[in-house]
Amino acid sequence: MSPKKNDDFFSKVYKVVVKIPKGKVTTYGHIAEACGVKSSARTVGWALNGAKETGLPCHRVVNRQGLLTGKFHFGSSDLMEDLLRSEGVEFDDKGRVNLKKHLWIP
Repeated sequence: MSPKKNDDFFSKVYKVVVKIPKGKVTTYGHIAEACGVKSSARTVGWALNGAKETGLPCHRVVNRQGLLTGKFHFGSSDLMEDLLRSEGVEFDDKGRVNLKKHLWIP
């Protein structure tokens, strides 16, 4: 993607992320699909890395298996999980979000 297309795509990503309800999560892939480029899940991650100081609920985005792959971008590897747990999000014994209960699809 060119810089201009990245800016447009990133804006679309942010518009989806702001809508994720408290107590719910979505995946990089679901956001990419909602933005019209299903194959751009990795680019969604790049967009979120650049948005960590914006107040967007980036902690509500997980990988397709419910793993917190973005947790190291929060300054503490536990902060993302702590934020989700404070919203009532449940995890299984392998540290994955219970997607059957908490998945939100934009």
